[in-house]
Amino acid sequence: MSSSIVKQLYDAGKLPGLPKFIPHNMCYEVLTGSTAYGVAGKVSDWDVVGFCIPSKEEIFPHLTGNIPGFGKQKKPFATWDKHHIEYKDKEYDITIYSIVQFFDLCLGMNPNMVDLLFVPINCVLHSTAIGNLVRDNRHMFLSKLCWHKFKGYAYSQLNKAQNRSHKLLDDVETFEDKHGIYRKTSYNDVLEEIKKRGLDTKLKK
Repeated sequence: MSSSIVKQLYDAGKLPGLPKFIPHNMCYEVLTGSTAYGVAGKVSDWDVVGFCIPSKEEIFPHLTGNIPGFGKQKKPFATWDKHHIEYKDKEYDITIYSIVQFFDLCLGMNPNMVDLLFVPINCVLHSTAIGNLVRDNRHMFLSKLCWHKFKGYAYSQLNKAQNRSHKLLDDVETFEDKHGIYRKTSYNDVLEEIKKRGLDTKLKK
């Protein structure tokens, strides 16, 4: 298993603005998206998601004099992300969670978070002893709440796909209208046009 991708990108100056405690405290990094689902192509980017252990000052802000209810409150670290990072002939999308935030989302059966613990082992890029402990005990996060959360997630993705397909169809029809393309073109019409142009007629239905 390779060293932390986040630390590599940070050392290469590719993650400006990343809190300094993160690169040395990454516990778990995995490939998600098309790569994890086995549908990635040669030009697919790498979606890397993981969690880190924040500094003790982040978890216990009173150590730096930040007392809840008094003065300006510092928002504790929860998540950080950056997209379209070019590095060594690859493009990365990076998302990092605090282990506190990650556990909270997993306990709530957030589909995207739970998914991270069940990716194939070849998609685990970096995992410390703590990362291994969490992954080995991933079933402890599962509950009957998953039925509601995963069903809702599935319906939302279905709606997105349907809306996208409708927009695509609208765009095609707009293009056809703009260029005077006949919308009821049949298979035989295509064959006839191919013959007129003297092109290859090996066209299958």
